Amino acid sequence: MAPEWVLEDGRPIATATVLSHPEQVERLRAACPEAAPTAVLAGDPCYDRILTALPQRDRFRRALGVGPDRRLVVVASTWAPRSLFGGDSDDPDDLLPWLLSRLAAELPADEYRTTAVLHPNIWYGHGPGQVRAWLANARRAGLDAVPPLEGWRQALIAADCVLGDHSSVTYYAASIGVPVLLGAFPEQDLDPGSPVASLGRTAPRLLRHGSLRAQIDRAVEAHEPGRYKALAEQTSSAPGESAVLLRRLFYGLMDLPEPRSHAALLEPLPLPPFHPARATAPVRVQVRRIGADPPEVDLARYAVGGDEPDPPQDPAAPAESVHTMVDEETREPGRLRVADVVVRRADADDPRLGPPAAWAAEALASHPYCGLVAYVDGLDRCFVGTREGELLRLSAAPDPDGRPDLCDPAAYACALYAWTASGRTPADAGPVIRVRTGAAVHRVTVEPFAVRVP
Repeated sequence: MAPEWVLEDGRPIATATVLSHPEQVERLRAACPEAAPTAVLAGDPCYDRILTALPQRDRFRRALGVGPDRRLVVVASTWAPRSLFGGDSDDPDDLLPWLLSRLAAELPADEYRTTAVLHPNIWYGHGPGQVRAWLANARRAGLDAVPPLEGWRQALIAADCVLGDHSSVTYYAASIGVPVLLGAFPEQDLDPGSPVASLGRTAPRLLRHGSLRAQIDRAVEAHEPGRYKALAEQTSSAPGESAVLLRRLFYGLMDLPEPRSHAALLEPLPLPPFHPARATAPVRVQVRRIGADPPEVDLARYAVGGDEPDPPQDPAAPAESVHTMVDEETREPGRLRVADVVVRRADADDPRLGPPAAWAAEALASHPYCGLVAYVDGLDRCFVGTREGELLRLSAAPDPDGRPDLCDPAAYACALYAWTASGRTPADAGPVIRVRTGAAVHRVTVEPFAVRVP
C-alpha cells in the first residue's frame, strides 16, 4: 500500500481499490492518503470459494490420494527473496529443495503425502522447466507440485499441515483452521500492523536442525481449533458476499444497471483429477514387526535418492528387516541390480508388456537378484511373481463405505517379500494378510492367480 505501488504522478492508479476488511482501509489511509478515496470494501472472492468448498474436504483428500490415516503436508511459498523458496539468499536452490529432500527422507511414504504450492511468479519468473528441474528429485520421491493457477485452494482445504512463509496461501490456511508451521518469515519485509505480521507472531516456526517429522506432528497434534480465529475475522468483513458486492461495484463503474434476472455467484472449486502418489526413486522399506496370528506385517517405506540422507532406522527393528524396492522406470537403473522388489505400473494386459504373468517372467529373468516382482495394474491391487514360479494377486479390501483402499499397492508386495524373507511361504499368509502402515491397517487378500509364471 506504499505510494510507489498505488500512485502514478501523484494520482491513484486505480479507480477503485478493492479491499476485504476495514483494517486494510485504515492501513491504506495511513500509508497513502491520496489513494484512500478509491477504497471499496467488497470482501474476498478467493476466500469465499474456499469457505463454500470446505464440506468437500474428504473428496479433495481422496483426489490427492490421501486416505483417513495419512497426513497431507502442503509446502507453500511466495516469490520474494526471503521466502521459503528463496531462503536467505537470491539462490532459489537454497532452502526449498533441501527441505523437500529432508521431508522425503523423514516422512514414510505411505503415512504422509507432500504437495508443493508455489507462487505463479516463481513458475513464470524462472520458467516452468527450471522449476521442474529444481523439484525433480522431490517429484521422483512422490511430491505433487500443484499447477501455478488452479488446484491450490483444494490442496489447502485437504491439508493436515501447511509448511509455509508470509504468503497469502499460508494466511488462507490459518484462516480456515489448518495447522501452520512457518519455514521462513521475514518480519523486516512486512507492515508490523498487518494481519500477516500477526500470523508470524502466532504460528510456530520450523527449526532447520530439528526432526521435521516431529515438528510437523507436533504442529498438527498441538493445534487448537480457535488458534487463528482473530486472523480469520480479518480475512474478510463480508464472508460469502463478495460476488454481490463486486458485481455491484463493476456495473457502477460502467454506469450500467445491474442484471436482475440472476444472482451474482462465484464458480465453485472443481474436484481435482485423481492423482495418487507415485515414487520412481528407490524406496527403502523398514519392517517394524511380523506377526503370525493373525498374519501381519508392519512396515514403513521411504523414497530415497542418491544424495539424500538415509531414513531414520527404527531402533526396535532388526537390521535384516530392511529391503529395497525399485520402480522399473527409475532414473537410477543401477539400483535395479540390487533391488529386492522390482515394481512396474501399467494397465492390465498393456500390449507393450503383456499380461502380468508374461511381464513377471521377463522381469525375473532381467533382474536375477531380486526376490519378487510386482505388477501394479489397479488402484488397490497388484500381481506378484515369485522365484518359485507363483503368480499371486494381492488386493486390498475397500473401506466401510465401499471406497477403494488408497495405499500404494506396491506396499503390499513389500509386505509379502518381508513375510517370505522371514522363512514363511505365501500360503502361510493367506487368505488375508494385514499390512500396517502407521495407524492404517490394510486387509490384503492373497490368492493364487490362474496363470503361473513360466
